[in-house]
This record gives sequence, structure tokens and C-alpha cells, in this order.
Amino acid sequence: MASHSLSLRFLIPSPPKCPPFIPLASAVSSQSLEATSKDDARLNILACPICFQPLTRKGAPGLNLEAIYRSGFKCETCCKSYSSKNIFLDLTITAASNEYAENRPTSTELFRSPVVSFLYERGWRQNFNRSGFPGPEEEFKMAQEYFKPAEGGLLVDVSCGSGLFSRKFAICGSYSGVIALDFSENMLRQCYDFTKKEESTLSNKLALVRADVARLPFPSVSVDAVHAGAALHCWPSPSNAINVK
Repeated sequence: MASHSLSLRFLIPSPPKCPPFIPLASAVSSQSLEATSKDDARLNILACPICFQPLTRKGAPGLNLEAIYRSGFKCETCCKSYSSKNIFLDLTITAASNEYAENRPTSTELFRSPVVSFLYERGWRQNFNRSGFPGPEEEFKMAQEYFKPAEGGLLVDVSCGSGLFSRKFAICGSYSGVIALDFSENMLRQCYDFTKKEESTLSNKLALVRADVARLPFPSVSVDAVHAGAALHCWPSPSNAINVK
């Protein structure tokens, strides 16, 4: 078996945000202003994969499987619309346009296979200890220790696979929201199947998003922490993926 890359974890510092515009005729308390600011920030956490402008959203509020499924997203700049494909929100550039074509490197296509996606958490991932990985439980503890400064914020699990760690992050309750993100449709379907068996995760703000790691669909200063476990070896361009702006 080919060697696996080490896990990637990094925090994204958030500079102070300006409060939203409030008409002079409106009288609001500082507590209401703060709540509004936080709500607005959460509404704009997803961006167009083409121009990276925040998407407008119509539908159920919240960052969980059902809310995302019942919502529609649109880029006012590109005039492109995005919606959930069965169980996940597809934010790849080909999702709303036939003007682009997908790059299909071998390392990526392997994990889009239904067979590999099914086996990933049923034996495949358990063999990573042969390459020096300490095991899922210890890896999760290490990540939680590293992400302490991001507690209460939004965490994105990039190249989440079948959602092994995405579900752990969601269940632990340390974050305001968790996005399980992968390019593989079948991996996201496996994540959904596992999530259905773990009912507590459904109400713990877990959303499934399909996206290209080189074109992550998030505006600047919208994510507090990024986790990528055993993932870099699958990325066609790691340098583009970790170029945080």
C-alpha cells in the first residue's frame, strides 16, 4: 500500500468584523447588534466556487443536513444557482455550469469509486497505523487539543472521506458548526449513511458539501479551523489548497 501523508491542521485567525449597517431610525441594544452580526456571519459562510463571493441563501436556516437540503444558494455576481444533490450541497464549478470541465487525476478518482468509499471506514482506514498513524481516537484527541483556540467557531473537515472525523467533531459539541467537505460524491454518501446511524450528529450542525480543495467555497475570514486527515496525497495541487487568504 502506498504511504500516506500526515494530517493537516491549521487555525485561521479572525480579524475584528464591522457590525452590519443599522438604519438610524432603528434602536437596538448592543446585545441585539452582536447577535445580528453573528447571524449575518453564519449566513455568509458559503461562497461561489467561481468568483468566491458569498452566496445568498433561501430556505431553512441552520448548518445541518436537513437545513442545507431544504435551501437554495445563488451567486448574485455569476448568476449561478446551487442546491443539494440528494444529500449534499454541490459547490464545484461544474455544478451550476457546463462551461467548465473537471480534472480527473488518478489519486482523486480512486476515492470516488463506490467500492473504495464503502471500504474506507470498514478496514481501509484502520490500516493507516502501518504508516505511523496513532489511530482515530488518538488523532482526534490531538486535533481537539490543537483546535482549542477555535472552540465555538466553524470547523471545516477537508477531504473528509466517509466523515470519520467530521462526525466526531460534530458530536463533541465544541464548534458552532462542522462542514464535512469532499470531492468524492460516494464518500459523502457514506458519510450520510454513517450519520443516519448516529442520530445525535443530525442536530449537531453537520453539513455535507462537495467541493474542490483547490477552490474551497468560503469567503475570506469565514472559517475558524481546518482539518485534513491523511489527505494531502490525494490533492492535485496541495500548494493551492493551503494558500489561506
